[in-house]
Amino acid sequence: MTQRSHIAIMASLLSLMTWACTTQAVPPSPAAAPAPPDPALMAVVQAARADAAQRTGLAPQALALISAEAVTWSDGSLGCPQPGRMYTQALVPGYRVRLRGPDGELDYHASTRGAPVLCPAGRSAPPLPGASRM
Repeated sequence: MTQRSHIAIMASLLSLMTWACTTQAVPPSPAAAPAPPDPALMAVVQAARADAAQRTGLAPQALALISAEAVTWSDGSLGCPQPGRMYTQALVPGYRVRLRGPDGELDYHASTRGAPVLCPAGRSAPPLPGASRM
């Protein structure tokens, strides 16, 4: 081996050692902590439970929460259009809360500015797909 080869090998080793000393191990990322509940969504859940309790005669906490989510409705009907009525044709941010009562599911729809409204099963339309804001 020539002196040039030795110098090239030494330079490579020195470069590798310098890189190894300056590279820090990245600590593993902690598991994603669950997001804290949205206070506005929790208020809608409480209002929906209160209305459902009044309708069913049960205590609010006796109604099982199936789901609660922030959504975007496709228009002013909030996914619960009434026959013969016209609605604004604009996206409406809001919420959907589904509870289970003694006679089945209760589906509540709301905008971010209004109280939840019980939507009958035959009239309920889902929010926009992929539009969940949670």
